[in-house]
Order: sequence, then C-alpha cells, then structure tokens
Amino acid sequence: MSNERRTVLEVKGVCKDFGGLRALDDVDLDVKEGEIVALIGPNGAGKTTFFNCITGIYSPTFGDVNIDPLGGGFQRINGLKTNKITELGMARTFQNIRLFPSMSVIENVMIGCHCRTKATFLGAIFRDPRTKREERETILKSYELLKELGLDQFSDELACNLPYGAQRRLEIARALATDPFLLLLDEPAAGMNPQETLELEDLIVAIKEKHNISVLLIEHDMKMVMSLSDRLFVLEYGREIAHGTPQEVSENPAVIKAYLGEDLDA
Repeated sequence: MSNERRTVLEVKGVCKDFGGLRALDDVDLDVKEGEIVALIGPNGAGKTTFFNCITGIYSPTFGDVNIDPLGGGFQRINGLKTNKITELGMARTFQNIRLFPSMSVIENVMIGCHCRTKATFLGAIFRDPRTKREERETILKSYELLKELGLDQFSDELACNLPYGAQRRLEIARALATDPFLLLLDEPAAGMNPQETLELEDLIVAIKEKHNISVLLIEHDMKMVMSLSDRLFVLEYGREIAHGTPQEVSENPAVIKAYLGEDLDA
C-alpha cells in the first residue's frame, strides 16, 4: 500500500489573459495533504493573480483548478463564486489586510464562522433555541481561535486599533474560522520584523498540525520560505520556471538567475 500523501489541490495548465496581456501562462501546481507549499518569484511574476484564479476572484482563461478535500475524487471549481469556494474549504488572507475595521476583533472572526452556520433569516429574527445555541457556539469557537493566535486579550477591541502584526494574525484567525482544508496566505510576513516573522513561522506550523490542514503561501522572505516549505513553485513572467524541494530550487540555475541570486542563503 502506498504511503504517498493525497493531492488536495491540483492546478493544470492555468492561463489568465487581461486583454492582450497573458499574466499566467500554462501554470501547473499541486498541494498534498498536510503539506506547506510556497509560491515564489519576482514582483509582477503573477503570484497574486494565481491566488485570485484559484479562489474565484478571477476565472482562468484556460486550464483546470481541481480540489479533493475528503478523498472522494476531484471537483473542478473554475468559475465558482468566492463564497462557494470558501464553503468548499479554501480560505485565504490578502497581501493588503482586509479586515472589517469598525467591527470588534471577535466579530471579525465570527464572520468567518458564518459559512458553516445553519440559522435561517426567520430564526435570526425570532431567536429560536437552535439559533441561540448556534450563536453561543460561534462565539466560543471564535474566542478559542483568538486564544490560539494570541489575540484573546483584544477580543472586544476594534480591529483597526490592533498593531499591524496582530491584524495579520486576525486575518488568519478569520480564515481558520471557515474550517478550511487548505489555507492560502498571501505574503503573511509582509511588514513584519525578523522576530515577528520567526513567531509567524512557528504559528503556521502549529496551525497546520492542530487543524490538520495544508498551507499554500506566497512569500518574499526567502529565509522563512526555505525553512518552512516542503516544496516550492517558482514563477517568472507568469510561467513556472521550477518546482521542487527548497534544496532543489535553491540549486536551480534558472531560479538563481531569475530571482534569488545572493539572497538565497540570507
């Protein structure tokens, strides 16, 4: 019997055109169960466009995005709306933080829970027992996630009042509230100091293990990427130029030429 881990995300031949510009050109990528995979490349390589294509913000011009969260076989998700893709178990954070600034920290996480709640419109108006119980469970789950990410002391604060690093962690807490099988992190260490980055690294590993999920991240911090990732995919000008283990990618001449250079061992 094979011990090979099951593939939970399989992207094949994805292209994305904007008018006459091809931003992504025949990109393949896969993520296996319990794996941390990084997508790297220079600015403008198409990394965030790729995230947008697999999470429903853009529809790929060509190619297939398939998921298999439960081992029941692949489902093609091209063209589905973002909320449907979230319900299917793919949750993401953004390069530019997208919280609800005038809502409290715990309310931001509770919003993430809503794709899993069953309360009806009438239930919300008349406050039937099931709705009340679900509300209590949502608050409890949200508070536990805040605790896990070291944010419980801020639960009643407005999200906009949090320090920058804490806002980044809050975005991750909100994504986890959707019960994903795959967590997509778009530059989670952006704007963080070296100590915060190290703490984030530990946090991502802890989240992966506790929640039994896979992680796909875009990141410019090469030290973090090399120590955290099981495998890397490298984009340049919208094309994949390499993929493999951190060791294999770090020794790939095309990657060194395109992007990493002297920073590779930094």
